[in-house]
Amino acid sequence: MAAPDALPPAPRRTLLDLVERIGNRLPDPVMIFVWMIGFLIVLSGIGAALGWSASLLFRGEAPPAWGELEGGRLVFRAESLLSEDNLARLFTETAKTLTGFAPLGLVLTVMYGAAVAERSGFFSALIRASLRGADRRWLTPLVAVVGMVSHHASDAAYLVFIPLAALLYAAVGRHPLAGLAAAFAAVSGGYAGNITPGQMDVLLFGFTQEAARIIDPAWTMNPLGNWWFILAIVAVFTPLIWFVTDRIIEPRLGPWGGGGDAELREELARSAPTADERRGLRRAGLAALAVAAGFAALALWPGYTPLIDETKAGTAALQPFYSALVAGFFVLFLAVGVAFGSGAGTIRSHREVFAMMGEGVRALAPYLVFAFFAAHFVAMFNWSRLGPIAAINGAHVLETLNLPAPALLLGVLGFSSGLDLFIGSASAKWSALAPVVVPMFMLLGISPEMTTAAYRMGDSFTNIMTPLMSYFPLILGFCRRWDPSVGVGSLLALMLPYALAFMAAGALMTGLWVVFDWPLGPGAGVRYVPPG
Repeated sequence: MAAPDALPPAPRRTLLDLVERIGNRLPDPVMIFVWMIGFLIVLSGIGAALGWSASLLFRGEAPPAWGELEGGRLVFRAESLLSEDNLARLFTETAKTLTGFAPLGLVLTVMYGAAVAERSGFFSALIRASLRGADRRWLTPLVAVVGMVSHHASDAAYLVFIPLAALLYAAVGRHPLAGLAAAFAAVSGGYAGNITPGQMDVLLFGFTQEAARIIDPAWTMNPLGNWWFILAIVAVFTPLIWFVTDRIIEPRLGPWGGGGDAELREELARSAPTADERRGLRRAGLAALAVAAGFAALALWPGYTPLIDETKAGTAALQPFYSALVAGFFVLFLAVGVAFGSGAGTIRSHREVFAMMGEGVRALAPYLVFAFFAAHFVAMFNWSRLGPIAAINGAHVLETLNLPAPALLLGVLGFSSGLDLFIGSASAKWSALAPVVVPMFMLLGISPEMTTAAYRMGDSFTNIMTPLMSYFPLILGFCRRWDPSVGVGSLLALMLPYALAFMAAGALMTGLWVVFDWPLGPGAGVRYVPPG
């Protein structure tokens, strides 16, 4: 009698399976903040009952918010969030807490302009035009640079650029999955890099500013504070993407059997910018030059410099200019969007412009819900005094360990990359981490800009290593257009070489930046001297 067929072996449980299972059980980031607020209320009561406190030398005359001056020392004492004052503040200042949340106003301001640039079709046309006519040999580095720059285009980077890169590779006879992998690595793994600052810089520095003011109430964010750092990421990651794609990924995939047939070339031709879109792009270029010239005039015109504080010297004189960049991004995106739309025929009246702004705000609805709870978490952290207490005592502990600054920042990088496997939102993670790590590192002599740079580096390369990333299913669908057998494991294996290369390069780059004390951007350095 024949033996019954053996049961198929049980599927092996890999680390990625574990990450996927754990991550799928996590609640929405908004719910995580609700839990954190509840935990904070309990912890503040315990801290107040046990008399938790922290102090440091302070030579200023007026203490920062929530602190007290006692004999030349600045003292913070834990206070229960269930105290009469804090409960009254919670209910009477609910609207004020939300509207006073700096990242909210910053994001809304920039989004009004970015929404017009996106919905007019400017970002999509710019991405499609940038890849047209690319030489086969230089295709990978071009995809890498355009991918990192396309972060300004938000969803268009994923919805337009990544499938277009795959199509372009196929049209020239190269494997389309290699093009898709290179584009995905640039857009998502190189999320921290860009040629110019944009919405993400404004958003993250908004949280940094809230946290830095725990130690220095006068600290004001500079949206250009990481410019040299993010530009260096583009310079470092571009050759890495080029090497990994052409020397590792494409040889592993083998030759593309489909070839650059007529059907693919016809599809690629359909993606080319139309005559109207090319006219719109020319007008958008002129509009961008006009905006840049206008801001330069406000800073450099003899005898009329609203964006320069001539009563101060050095980088302090440029602070009005840095503060005006948020409005500058709004004006730039609005101008290029309207100029493109008028040329391409996607905007025919002012009503359509305002409708696009409204659509942009509607798209922010999930962020507005998140901002309500994040704003109250940050505010309640300050009301309880637990933020400065944790920062000061944590700084004292790290001082006793005598760890070098590169090791401290690599810790931030590693922690943020670990969290990124489970929580995809960069702003959600930073809003929770910043109130502790930013003031703690300020007390250790590390600037808020450098701490933010380390965080955003760690938050970048693990995007392509987790199936919990919000666009991962979309990318998987793009892959299956070219190879229906591609699964989650196949895509993760495809992206792992990029992630490992980015991880090593990112850690080395962060450490070297601190060792050599390179400037992070105009007016922003690695070191920080606490007030007093």
